[in-house]
Amino acid sequence: MLPPTEAAPLPVVHPHCDSFNALSSNLLINLYVPSDKARRLLEPILGKTAYTAQWHASERDFFVWTRTHYHRTDCLILQKTDQLSPILGQLKHQDILLPTIVIAPEPDSQILRENEKASAVIPFLELCVSAAADYHPAVICLSWENLEQLEQYIHQSIDQFVKLPSALPVNELLASEEGAQTLSLRAQQQRLTQKLKERLGYLGVYYKRNPAHFLRSMSQAERDAFLNQLRAGYRGIIIHYFSSDADLNQKIDDFVNIAFLADVSVSQIVEVHMELMDEFSNQLKLEGRSEEILLDYRLTLIDVIAHLCEMYRRSIPREP
Repeated sequence: MLPPTEAAPLPVVHPHCDSFNALSSNLLINLYVPSDKARRLLEPILGKTAYTAQWHASERDFFVWTRTHYHRTDCLILQKTDQLSPILGQLKHQDILLPTIVIAPEPDSQILRENEKASAVIPFLELCVSAAADYHPAVICLSWENLEQLEQYIHQSIDQFVKLPSALPVNELLASEEGAQTLSLRAQQQRLTQKLKERLGYLGVYYKRNPAHFLRSMSQAERDAFLNQLRAGYRGIIIHYFSSDADLNQKIDDFVNIAFLADVSVSQIVEVHMELMDEFSNQLKLEGRSEEILLDYRLTLIDVIAHLCEMYRRSIPREP
């Protein structure tokens, strides 16, 4: 597939800065809470924090919003319902991996009586752990009796999430059924950690790039597989850059995060760009069309490099 032809007018392109604008000073908490009673209990507790809360009472609204904004979301809070396992399964199927807290079903005055608290909490925790096991191991279950500690649980959820292991070599990731999910996990971990460290100064969260995953540390087979993945990702950005693709910013974010985690240099990104432009140029020549259209894609290269340089800038420790 080629970029737009000469006959197709190119729209005015503005820098894709949504990924930077998303790094606001507040954590964005995305909640699926179908119970009005549960929401009334949660709202005043979240209201005491600096978090931004996005509330959803229906599954449909939750999924529509989450698919569009998951790369801005910092933590999910889901109320335990009969649909919890399918909800988490759908999130995983769509490679949406996020820090997650599951709260108990709608609080009932009877089960909150002092003499029945313990018997109510244990079954919920068992069911919660069972339902969340296939999503990721860092899901945290929160009973109503611990609701006042919600902020602490959010930090704990994020801390455990960014420390989840994703140690498979790139060639195994690409060959495995869960490879895309693991790569998505790496990118999401890095985005969240950078946000916390840069904007919130939250030192309790720690995530270090693994030098074993760096491009220079890969075997030749791993290196070839990774570069093929990188080229495919960049091709997708090029093809959709001048379109109205709502996911373009996320494609750029994912590409840059994967490049950053592998310590890819700017010169290597330029090389990937030039290889793709040469490929398109040869095809345009065969079709007897002008190559001038390719000059517009210098904007794409500048955009991607700007994002990558910003990632590297943020990774430099600040002087005390």
